[in-house]
Amino acid sequence: MKLKVMSKQYYLTLDLKADDQLIAEYEEMHQAVWPEIIDSIKSSGILNMEIYRTGNRLFMIMVVSDDFSFEQKAAMDAGNEKVQEWETLMWKYQQAVPGAKPGEKWMMMDKIFQL
Repeated sequence: MKLKVMSKQYYLTLDLKADDQLIAEYEEMHQAVWPEIIDSIKSSGILNMEIYRTGNRLFMIMVVSDDFSFEQKAAMDAGNEKVQEWETLMWKYQQAVPGAKPGEKWMMMDKIFQL
């Protein structure tokens, strides 16, 4: 008997630095994401993740299991040296969106319409 895995979706945004070379490097890095990062994402309860870009604005869709928690993911990431190395590297390319508090990266987006 298969158990049904319930899921939720989250939508987040982040900016890249407005530099064509850095944006190209960022996209290249995401064509070969380190296996440890993929493992970390999956083990946290993220079932699917997609990132889209227009200009220097990124948009992420995360489909997560019902037991996923941002707090638990943050705690897992804090204790994972490879994730910390990846996040430090990614910050070379990323910048906070306007209105983000110091230290905030990916910002949750509010749903304002659904058909």
